[in-house]
Amino acid sequence: MSKLCRLWKINGEDMEVKFHGLARLLDVLRDTVGVMSLKEGCGEGECGACSVLINGEVHLACLVAAAQLDDGAELLSAEGLEATELGHDLSEALDGGGAVQCGYCTPGVLVGSYALLSNPGPVPTEQEIRVGLAGHLCRCTGYSKIVSSVGEAARSSNPDPDAGEVGR
Repeated sequence: MSKLCRLWKINGEDMEVKFHGLARLLDVLRDTVGVMSLKEGCGEGECGACSVLINGEVHLACLVAAAQLDDGAELLSAEGLEATELGHDLSEALDGGGAVQCGYCTPGVLVGSYALLSNPGPVPTEQEIRVGLAGHLCRCTGYSKIVSSVGEAARSSNPDPDAGEVGR
């Protein structure tokens, strides 16, 4: 199988990436590029550990063929989120809220939460946060602390105090 070459923006950096035509995006990002926050939990798209933003939308990298992405695709992982104000706020809220234990699910939860809170509008309700994080499995912390922490990050990053509150 011949190698393909794509020009992608990964975590804000333009990169030329070469990979085999049948490679999964997860393997290319981890093994070729070195994006280590992406984990292979289930390899079937059920755990969320390999969540990555592709052109602003959450995708499971274990289910995406790297060849599907065209030149110019923008990919953002948990490493890239830390450079953003919202990503930093989310990371701090999860850590401060006791929502991080083993850390295996944390990168996927960060990516999913970032996608949810990046949309303009009022602070999401508890139910909206739970729906937004559906598919992100956590076996250590439980979801109450995660949902609460995402709500806290939403409130602290929302400049409109009248926009709503988690649990409304």
